[in-house]
Amino acid sequence: MVDFAGWDMPVQYRGVVEEHLAVRTHAGLFDVSHMGEVEIRGPKALEAVQRLTCNDASRLAPGQAQYTAFTTERGAFVDDVIVYCMSAGRYFICVNAANTAKDFAWVRSHLVAGAEAVDRSAEFAQIALQGPEAFAILRGIAEAEIENLKPFTFVEAPVAGIPSLIARTGYTGEDGFEMYCPSSKAAELWDTLLGVGAPFGLTPCGLAARDTLRLEACLMLYGNDIDETTTVLEAGLNFILKLDKGDFIGRETLARQKETGTPRRLVAFEMVERGIARHGYPVALDGKEAGHVTSGTFVPFLKKNVGMTYLPSPAAREGQEFDVMIRGKSTRARVVRSPHYKRQARATGGRA
Repeated sequence: MVDFAGWDMPVQYRGVVEEHLAVRTHAGLFDVSHMGEVEIRGPKALEAVQRLTCNDASRLAPGQAQYTAFTTERGAFVDDVIVYCMSAGRYFICVNAANTAKDFAWVRSHLVAGAEAVDRSAEFAQIALQGPEAFAILRGIAEAEIENLKPFTFVEAPVAGIPSLIARTGYTGEDGFEMYCPSSKAAELWDTLLGVGAPFGLTPCGLAARDTLRLEACLMLYGNDIDETTTVLEAGLNFILKLDKGDFIGRETLARQKETGTPRRLVAFEMVERGIARHGYPVALDGKEAGHVTSGTFVPFLKKNVGMTYLPSPAAREGQEFDVMIRGKSTRARVVRSPHYKRQARATGGRA
């Protein structure tokens, strides 16, 4: 157990490798109740969300969710978030735990008249069920037709009698579900899922496996790969940037950057020579320091030493080699296509 953003969080239960492989081959269960939840509601709720985020929330119908970001005036990240459309006048937003207070203050300071924000973080626990067996485990106890849930959709329905918001989202690169339930019911839901999932190989998983899984799938971590110094375009998250939706915080800067190009870009890499590139290790290009490793480790499923880093845009191309300084030694690495791991489509409840 470790302290993380004021929470006591499990690093591992049985071991990082075992937990990582369980998610890739069967299923893993994560307690991510530390994540924050902010609700924006009122007749101008959509207008407020549109101003605060760079994606186009007007495309969301009730029951749909969207990966997006709160952006600063310079097009960088206040935070990356998921917006859930509950109704035309109500949006539920999942934010990163370490950013909850900052995000809530940001939202309140940029609200439009006719919208209000409520920090509901203390009301909810969040449990993530991830892996190829996730559907089989959940379908017997979810009081909803979850086979109809496509990625980034959700339904409000009891799970084993516990009121829940069941979303087909996750942070592992696998199919799965994230469930928001009342905080008082978290332990009950956790124990029920572990019991039902035991015959399917369900394994409790900690923060360490969550980190190796998300890196293997090249999913970004706020504070490492993205922050208030990195723009949406530099991070390569062009798909969440909708410049044609109208004005939002940072739009002018991002529109200009899209036209002129970015000075650097986030890339995925593999180590060519033996060595593990860890967060913060310097990166050198043609003998000159070019940045640092934003995320890096050994990933158990692929059995490779991989990472992510920002490189000058001319060098941010597949096949480009550079050096990572590992304990003072130059160790060769190569830019590869992102993501490192991409799951194969599987038959899941009648859909691939």
